[in-house]
Amino acid sequence: MSKLIVSLSPHAHGTDTVERNMYGVIIALMPALLVSFYFFGLGSAVVCGASVAACVFFEWAIVKYILKQKRTTVLDGSAILTGLLLGFNLPSNLPIWIIILGALFAIGFAKMPFGGLGNNLFNPALVGRAALLVAFPAQMTTWPKVGQHLSYLDAETGATPLSIMKYAIKSGDASVLDQLPDTMMLFVGNHPDGSGALGEICALALLLGLAYMLWKKIITWHIPVSIIGTVFVFAGLLHLANPVYADPLSVIFSGGLMLGAIFMATDYVTSPMTPKGQLIYGVAIGVLTVIIRNWGAYPEGMSFAILIMNAFTPLINNYVKPKRFGEVPAKN
Repeated sequence: MSKLIVSLSPHAHGTDTVERNMYGVIIALMPALLVSFYFFGLGSAVVCGASVAACVFFEWAIVKYILKQKRTTVLDGSAILTGLLLGFNLPSNLPIWIIILGALFAIGFAKMPFGGLGNNLFNPALVGRAALLVAFPAQMTTWPKVGQHLSYLDAETGATPLSIMKYAIKSGDASVLDQLPDTMMLFVGNHPDGSGALGEICALALLLGLAYMLWKKIITWHIPVSIIGTVFVFAGLLHLANPVYADPLSVIFSGGLMLGAIFMATDYVTSPMTPKGQLIYGVAIGVLTVIIRNWGAYPEGMSFAILIMNAFTPLINNYVKPKRFGEVPAKN
């Protein structure tokens, strides 16, 4: 006679699995990955390859030799996804040893010490990026221009759209914004002096990934739309008040905003569970991103905004609780 085993809730059966969702997000990243190969060539292949390999290795090594578990977790896709997202947040000329350190921070400090996938408090890829930005600010803010397909460490560098926006605010000279590519070039990434992280160069490729994930119901619209909508409104009001601030479309299509809103902020583990909570979370990320970009020390604020709101996710979940099934409202 078989034993009756009662597991923790929820008990509803579904077709979703960790592997299905992780590999679904990886598929959604393929347009942006191919675009990064097209624009950065060898640099993109080296950075993304090293990042994925290092993340997979560190997770395997920690599970086998530190946690001493027989069952490996490297095949569930989460380590590969962390490696890809970390690589997407790096410049295409970053030395491999720095990439390996970033992977160690992501897997060894932000993911596995908390119990692995499903238990981490912060997005591992963003923790890896933030750690590298603090430890190696010069290397992490040197951006090779697109089109140098065979160059790696000796690539010619240039200013990013965000650095141009930052200088315009700092100098108080709105004419500096004339150096920005037009909105369509920012959207497709086709501007001759373009530079930036691997995964942020083409907004169109990222939106294709968003469409795929919405179609497959891997994520919902609440977080990406609330972030992008909030940034559009906030940046638009600033632009109307003072033309030294860039127009909202240029703000949205520049830097890592689209990458963060679509692929980083929507991480299942570190984002709120309810639609209402996700909207609160997204609006807060949008506001913080604009504040940090315009008045913070760094031109980019998306990563820090997401990490800050990761810390508030438990509070949001506690505040925005769904009504219990069958619950009867209390009488006065």
